[in-house]
Amino acid sequence: MGAVIAGGGRPVVVVNAAEGEPASGKDKLLLTRAPHLVVDGALAAAAAVGARDVFICVDRHAADALSSMSRALDERSALEPTPVPVRLMAVPSHYVAGEESALVRWLDGGPAKPTVVPPRPFERGVGRRPTLIDNVETLAHVAHIARWGPDWFRSTGTPSEPGSTLLTLSGAVARPGVYEAPLGASLGRILERAGADGSGLSAVLVGGYFGTWLTAEQAAAARVSCDDFGCFGGGLGCGVVVALPWGACGVSEAARVMSWLAASTAGQCGSCVHGLASLADATAAAARGRAPRDVALQLLRWADQVEGRGACRLPDGAARFLRSSLATFQQELDRHLRGGHCPEHRPVLPLPSPTRDTWR
Repeated sequence: MGAVIAGGGRPVVVVNAAEGEPASGKDKLLLTRAPHLVVDGALAAAAAVGARDVFICVDRHAADALSSMSRALDERSALEPTPVPVRLMAVPSHYVAGEESALVRWLDGGPAKPTVVPPRPFERGVGRRPTLIDNVETLAHVAHIARWGPDWFRSTGTPSEPGSTLLTLSGAVARPGVYEAPLGASLGRILERAGADGSGLSAVLVGGYFGTWLTAEQAAAARVSCDDFGCFGGGLGCGVVVALPWGACGVSEAARVMSWLAASTAGQCGSCVHGLASLADATAAAARGRAPRDVALQLLRWADQVEGRGACRLPDGAARFLRSSLATFQQELDRHLRGGHCPEHRPVLPLPSPTRDTWR
C-alpha cells in the first residue's frame, strides 16, 4: 500500500477475482457466500490509499460469482452510495488473464495478456495511475481486520504468520471443498478432517499448478505456512491442496498438467510458445515410456532455460512444478522408461479443456 500511496496521482484499487487456477475454489466461494465482506475490504483498501475507483474483476464464466456480487452491489446502492464507485468487470477466462499486468492491460482496453514489467502496476497501472491489486481472500482479511482490529487477527496463526488461510482440498479426500485453517496448522490433520487416508496417499500437491509435490510422509509432518512449505521449494500459493491416491500415476498427472499449461499461454513469448510446448511434449513422451533414459536431465536443462523469461511467471511456475514432479516421482519415471506400465490411469488433478475464450 505504501508504494501505491507514494506513487503520485489518484490511485486505483483492483480486486483480482479471476481465479484461473482450476483446482482452486476459495475466491468463488467468498464471492458467492460473502460478497459484502469482499466489498468492505476493497473499500477499506481504497480509503487507505486514497483511491477513487474500485474494479472487481471476475471470470466472465463464473456465473454464480458474478450474479452474487452484482446483487450485493445493488443492495448497497439501494441503501446508500458507496464512498467510491465500485465496478464489476467480467474478464476473459484465461489462466494468465488474472496476472496483474494482464488485468491492467484489459482494464485499459487491451487484451487480457501480461505485459513486460517494470513498471509494476503499483508504479503505473490502470490509466497510468498507481494501482493496488489484491486477491479476494486478502481483502476479506482486510475487512475483518478493519472491523475487529489487528490484535483479533493475530490471535490465531503464528507470530510470524498470523491469521488464517483458505485451502481448497480435492483428490483422494472423502469431503472435498474449501477449508479455513489457522496458519501453522498441521496439514496432515487437515487432510484427515477432509477424509483422506494417510496410508493410502502417494503424494500431495500444494500451491496449485505453480506449486510443489510433497510425499505422503512430508505432508503428514508439514505445517500450513509459507516457511514450512518453503522448505520443500514451494509455498501456499493459491491455497490448493490435492491428494494423490496410492496407485495413481504421478508421471501421467505431471504430463497432463504440463500439457494444460503449455496450452494456456498468451501466445506472445517464445519461452511459453516454444519452451513450454517442448517441455510438455517430452513429459508426455516420458509418461508413455517413449523417451530416452536421460529425459529427466533434458527436462531439467530446458526448465532452467525457460525460467525467468517472458512477460509473466507462467514459465517459472511450470518449471517449478516440473522439477518437483521429477523429484517426487523419480521411481515411477524410471519404471516408465524401463518399459513398465502403470495400471489404468484415472485422472485425479482437475483440469478443464483449454479455453477458447477471446482475450478481450
